[in-house]
Amino acid sequence: MYDDASFYTFMPSAAPQEDRQTTPKHKRRQSLLKQPNEDSQANERTLDAIGEPSTGSTHPAAPPKASLNRRAQSYSDFHHAAKAVLDRDLSSEQRKANGSYEDIKDDLEFMDWYDGLENDLLDASHEEYTSYQKQLDLYSSHLDSLLSDSTNTLDLLTSLSDSFKSVETQTTSFQKQCEGLTREQKRLTQLADEITQNLKYYSFLEPVTRRLNAPGAGSLVRSQEFSSMLARLDECLEYMAAHPEHREASTYRSRYRMLMTRGLTLIRVNFVNGLKDISSDVMKRIAERQLNDTTMSALLYAKFRVGASELKEVVQEIRKRTVRSPGTNTGGESEYLGLMNELYANYSATRAKLIIPWITKKIRDVAVAPSTSKELVPFARNSISYMREMCTYEYDLWREWFDGEDGLYDFLESACEPLYDELRPRIIHENEILKLCELCTLLQTRYMHDQDDDEPLAANELDFSVLIQPALEDAQTRLVFRTQAILRDEIERYKPKPDVLDYPACNRKVSLSGSKNQRSATSGRKVSNAEPTTPMPKTPMIVEGGDSLDGQWGFDTQAAFQGWYPTLRKAIWLLSRIYRLVNSTVFDDLAHQIVHQTTLSLHHASTLISANQTRADGHLFLIKHLLILKQQIVAFDIEYVVTPDINIDFSGVTNTFYELRERGGFFDPRNLWKRMGGNLLPKVVENMLDAKVELDGRLRGVITDFTTGSADRITNPINETATAQKGFDPLKAVNQIKAITEKEVPLLRKKLDEYLDDRRTKETLVSAVQDLLVQRYETFYEGQMRGKHGASGSRRASKKGKGREDEVWDVDMFEEWAGGVFRVAKVLGREEEGEQDDDDGFMSDRGSGTVSF
Repeated sequence: MYDDASFYTFMPSAAPQEDRQTTPKHKRRQSLLKQPNEDSQANERTLDAIGEPSTGSTHPAAPPKASLNRRAQSYSDFHHAAKAVLDRDLSSEQRKANGSYEDIKDDLEFMDWYDGLENDLLDASHEEYTSYQKQLDLYSSHLDSLLSDSTNTLDLLTSLSDSFKSVETQTTSFQKQCEGLTREQKRLTQLADEITQNLKYYSFLEPVTRRLNAPGAGSLVRSQEFSSMLARLDECLEYMAAHPEHREASTYRSRYRMLMTRGLTLIRVNFVNGLKDISSDVMKRIAERQLNDTTMSALLYAKFRVGASELKEVVQEIRKRTVRSPGTNTGGESEYLGLMNELYANYSATRAKLIIPWITKKIRDVAVAPSTSKELVPFARNSISYMREMCTYEYDLWREWFDGEDGLYDFLESACEPLYDELRPRIIHENEILKLCELCTLLQTRYMHDQDDDEPLAANELDFSVLIQPALEDAQTRLVFRTQAILRDEIERYKPKPDVLDYPACNRKVSLSGSKNQRSATSGRKVSNAEPTTPMPKTPMIVEGGDSLDGQWGFDTQAAFQGWYPTLRKAIWLLSRIYRLVNSTVFDDLAHQIVHQTTLSLHHASTLISANQTRADGHLFLIKHLLILKQQIVAFDIEYVVTPDINIDFSGVTNTFYELRERGGFFDPRNLWKRMGGNLLPKVVENMLDAKVELDGRLRGVITDFTTGSADRITNPINETATAQKGFDPLKAVNQIKAITEKEVPLLRKKLDEYLDDRRTKETLVSAVQDLLVQRYETFYEGQMRGKHGASGSRRASKKGKGREDEVWDVDMFEEWAGGVFRVAKVLGREEEGEQDDDDGFMSDRGSGTVSF
């Protein structure tokens, strides 16, 4: 704390006073604690105050203010002042002593002076110690002062600490109170904001009511301010709907709905007035003078496009309130939808007044034109093309006025009324089925959108098929009606003439005609007998065009159709004409009726031919035509599922009771129970069978009848009647069978050649007759072998080897012989890859003697 010489500077020097005064003083280094910027005078005053004796000084009653008093200085800072005080006291005492020596007058004074001098010497000898004692006293006094000051400072700091703790406690309490007040302020502020936010949905009622009910409210419709006002009304309505628990929410909601209706009504009035102004201007210009097509188009479309965009934005305010997102319900959509429909209706009525007279005039011009006045299809083509163009223009104009297509097609349908008024009577009075078919084809291929097409219509593309659908339905309805009339008049009620039933002469005429055509086509070359002279279509053909039967098929129609019965020719022609022109369900029903009536007509013709010629002629006629019909209907995709017309037949019940009464057993329960399983119960009768099932059944039946009849003529000598006669000779019967067989087989083949051209069909029928013949011979042979062998008329049956003429052949030998006579060619396999035997082929059945298809 002090330097090396600091302590000795306070000691009195033993040198004389003069030496001490001349001796240069040791200069103490400046303390580090001295404040550099302090005033030196203030420091000296402070040091002087500290250097004063501390006796009699009192401690301050209170500590100095902390903000004014500075830190107490150390002793090293004021030792110069203390040393100066001590030197001053010592000089005065010396001066006092020296002055007393000059004043000595007697011994007593000398003694006193001497005693004083002695004391002074003693004191001088003790001066160093005295000085050190004073220094210690000074230190002690200073330390006591420091201790007192420290004690006072600690007391003051303790008081300050207690004050700080009290202030901290008060500050913490105040902070908590302030935080509570802050939270309360935030709550009140939020509550005030919520009240203000909720109140704005209620306070908006008065100003908007004044705005919408003002006299000039209609002038604000096309401004942005009006749209903002309607948006605010939407917000208010949604708020009232979301908070039904609020007081008077329902009242405000109803009033806001009335105001919304008022605003949208102003839009409707503005739209109607704007549309009326444009329409009046156009009609006025049209009435003033005669206009050409270009000027008329400019007036009808260019004039309406001028203000369309502005009015479209206004109308959008109504439209977007009629189409709400799911879950949004303000309760007024139905009313707003009515306003939107009114706009559609007003626009449609306005446009209709302008364009319908013009369209009517154009359609009438097409109707009276020389090329279309009497022809249905040209008139339909020209008028529908014109209407399609007009509808396209109207569609584009509609999209400029409105978003969406609501009400558009209703308007376009009304615009197409002039076309329907001209086209519908022509369709109804058209009796030619070919023209009706051509009209249906035209409408389906050029104007109808294919439902199976993978590419849908574009978003902004007109679907003209919706508009032309009524005309197509009219044409299809008339086509179905005419088809049913032809079916009734030319198939169901057909009365054949004698020359039509002149079979097989008709086949010979066809054969001669076919041979002549073939010879001319082959430049005179010889025609092989194995080839058919009458070409019959082996694959079904569909008529795609043409106005007559000629040129409708992919083969020689003159030769083919001349060999067909007229009802069959008409049936195939009808199916070919209406195929794909009418609805598939309607076509299936018509196809079943046509096939059914054609089958009945062919069966009736077969019966007449059998009566006029032979049964074989009738059977072969029916087989030929049923095969043609079966082959041709494959191409028409007929769904062979028919709901039969079912009724209950009680005739069996009446006949049963009549029979019991005639026999006298009416009241006998045994007779009733005996006939319970027969005719006593009523029968369920299906008037309309499946067309394919009916056709296949009749075909199988007639083939069975034909093969059975042919086999009966050959096996008459061994039938049950002949074998039951007395004196029956088996060997003679067998010889008769062989003779008849050798005679009948060529006749059978000749008869088949007269009716059938397909070699496979002919060989199948011959094989069926052969199988039935062998089957009956087997039955005869087994009956003879089980009979008695001891009679005189009995003969030994041949077993193996070549058959003898004087013996009854066994079944294997007879079958081998029959095969040599019939000579059935091996053509029963598949002729074309992909052909199915269960549908078009033939399978012989030796067990029944029938041929199945």
